[in-house]
Amino acid sequence: MSYIKLFESKKVRSHWDSYKETWYFSEIDVIEILTGSSIPKKILE
Repeated sequence: MSYIKLFESKKVRSHWDSYKETWYFSEIDVIEILTGSSIPKKILE
């Protein structure tokens, strides 16, 4: 099951793993928010 979370009014894709009882968040979305970059994939390269 996928969810959209809000952080500072920005969308962050997330997923709840009920078996491990753990949240997973999109690294790209988090990097975009923290850096303010419009092309966050370039930062990961």
